[in-house]
Amino acid sequence: MKITELRELSSDELAAKRREFKEEMVTHLRVQQQSGQLENSARIRFVRRSVARIETILSERRLQAETAQS
Repeated sequence: MKITELRELSSDELAAKRREFKEEMVTHLRVQQQSGQLENSARIRFVRRSVARIETILSERRLQAETAQS
């Protein structure tokens, strides 16, 4: 997903997306990689970077909320 698409989502939706991506990474991609059945190895990189993007957006929102309260 692109960063602009992610920024349009709410924090709850972002948390759900992060959970989905992490679950896919652990349960599907890593297991397939270990067993030699992974066809698209670039998917691991895509998922890992998507999780990082989501976490960046969530931390930015937390910081904005903290500065707004101060």
